[in-house]
Amino acid sequence: MSQSRRTFIKTTLKSSVAVGVAANLPMSAPKETFVHHVLFYLKNPGNATDKAKLLEGLNMLAKVPSIKMVHIGEPAATNRAVIERTYTYSWLCLFDSAADEEVYQKHPIHDDFRNNYAYLWEKVVIYDAIGPKR
Repeated sequence: MSQSRRTFIKTTLKSSVAVGVAANLPMSAPKETFVHHVLFYLKNPGNATDKAKLLEGLNMLAKVPSIKMVHIGEPAATNRAVIERTYTYSWLCLFDSAADEEVYQKHPIHDDFRNNYAYLWEKVVIYDAIGPKR
């Protein structure tokens, strides 16, 4: 990049910041994303009816309004020693904040999901993580 181009970019950036400060515009902090990832292990993993029933429940659960993005998956055909492939379904959802995830946890749809589908699984493993939105 030429020296004149670098100077132009620096000047433009400084001017933009100055205008924002002069106009008293809010300088917002980066938003956070809350990730809720659940692995479901069925009591009868080979039972197609149980698998379909859990998928039905997960699709119902995806309707909780505070969820920003949801992904329902099954183990991929990858084969490396570090990959866990014994779960039946992966439930991954993103929220704008920990508060939004808490709304999800207390939502009637979530309660109905636990009450109506928990008999299907042997265990669940949950990974919650929070970090800056990218």
